[in-house]
Amino acid sequence: MNKTLKMKTLVCLALVGCGVQGTSPEAMISVDRPYTEMHRPQVHFSPQSQWLNDPNGLVFFDGEYHLFYQHNPDSNVWGPMHWGHAVSSDLVRWRHLPIALYPDILGTIFSGSAVVDWNNTTGFGKTEIPPMVAIFTHHNHLSRERGDINYQNQSLAYSLDNGRNWQKYDGNPVLDNPGIEDFRDPKVSWHEDFDQWTMVLAVKDHVNIYSSNDLKNWELQSEFGREIGAHGGVWECPDLFKLADDSGAEKWVMLVSINPGGPQGGSATQYFIGDFDGTTFIPDSDAHAWIDYGADNYAGVTFSDIPNEDGRRIFIGWMSNWQYANVVPTINWRNGMTIPRELSLVNSEKGGLLLKSRPVQELSNASKERLTFGVEDAMINLKQDYFSLDIRNIEGELSLSLVNDEEESVNIILRSDSIIVDRTQAGISTFSEVFAATHKAPLFSSKVEKLEVLVDACSIEVFVNDGETVMTELLFPSSPYNTLSVNGRFENGSIAYLHAIW
Repeated sequence: MNKTLKMKTLVCLALVGCGVQGTSPEAMISVDRPYTEMHRPQVHFSPQSQWLNDPNGLVFFDGEYHLFYQHNPDSNVWGPMHWGHAVSSDLVRWRHLPIALYPDILGTIFSGSAVVDWNNTTGFGKTEIPPMVAIFTHHNHLSRERGDINYQNQSLAYSLDNGRNWQKYDGNPVLDNPGIEDFRDPKVSWHEDFDQWTMVLAVKDHVNIYSSNDLKNWELQSEFGREIGAHGGVWECPDLFKLADDSGAEKWVMLVSINPGGPQGGSATQYFIGDFDGTTFIPDSDAHAWIDYGADNYAGVTFSDIPNEDGRRIFIGWMSNWQYANVVPTINWRNGMTIPRELSLVNSEKGGLLLKSRPVQELSNASKERLTFGVEDAMINLKQDYFSLDIRNIEGELSLSLVNDEEESVNIILRSDSIIVDRTQAGISTFSEVFAATHKAPLFSSKVEKLEVLVDACSIEVFVNDGETVMTELLFPSSPYNTLSVNGRFENGSIAYLHAIW
């Protein structure tokens, strides 16, 4: 989250038209109906209009996945933060709902999480109606303007009607700032192993871990990360959860986003694997890794309250980068989310224990037509610019190119030890000096058994070997890519054309 502008100034800027900042002539087109604008994602979540950043409050309840998100309803640039809201029954098709949380006397509504308080530990619920509880950062811009440093505090709100209406807790804030300038983004989970609520909170250059019995009263247990991990920028949006690896051994995973300091510059999310005893997180090593080596996956967290019979750990990230998020060439809306991904641990050939992420299985249900192609070089005329590409058992090097009528192209090059995404000629890039770039990521197996590329109107997401290596990249072609070329040898390939989610 960009935390620099104050609320009154941003409201005034919105009124005088700051929403067109940084937009290009190519983006300034009229539309007859929503979701058909140039570059509008067709299989990724985006807001109906205006600004979006971090996913917040990811929670499953009563058959619905809830996606809350940082939202400025009055402009397409970052401004006074609200919690936007959408729901889905399948993680693919989303239904927009009214704004859930608005700014108030304590401040604007920064990032946080949501849980179902099944045991009514808060007392917010009623008989057989467990409350859905949001835990978020109140950001007091007036306090910051006065020169205070304790302008970020943690607060609660609750809903008794499946997240449709929210009541803020009268006792807010529930966790006061102890005198730290960056004190935000609470991620809360109920940990049955320890019979407690656990909160991980971003504190400038590290994570604080708190515990509670009722979500209202919190006790600091430990700190993590002051001396390890990437420290090129401020730490944000932590998460802590347990996963079993492919041998059945259980480990704990800590996610921490950082801005700047990512592998491609700007924003990114690092992770650590280790053990947690309800008080302290101890990493297996001081080394960190990246959940995504592309430029455009930030502030991602996971859903709470996924039913045990499902058992997945599902992640969504913000598909952008603070280097250029305010100026990408769209007008009616700005920014979207990654495709939902299932996280898992795997013992890799080269990288040891890795956190994998692959598209959720539900995405395959959005397929409307599948085209297969041969065992080596192929040239395909595309029917639409949103599809999933799957190539199996690749022998040696492979290159992929997406090209449009203007001869703009994005290229993916697979080598023996790395994968490269080249977006230097991909389309519109004048909005940022750093956007037109070539990005590289390591591979963790000697053979690529599966390469999946999810293409949408303004993005590609690359998954190697079911997510051992992942790269997410925004693209803004002047017209849709309509030709795909594949050069190399492989066992088989296919394209699945997808239904639009809107």
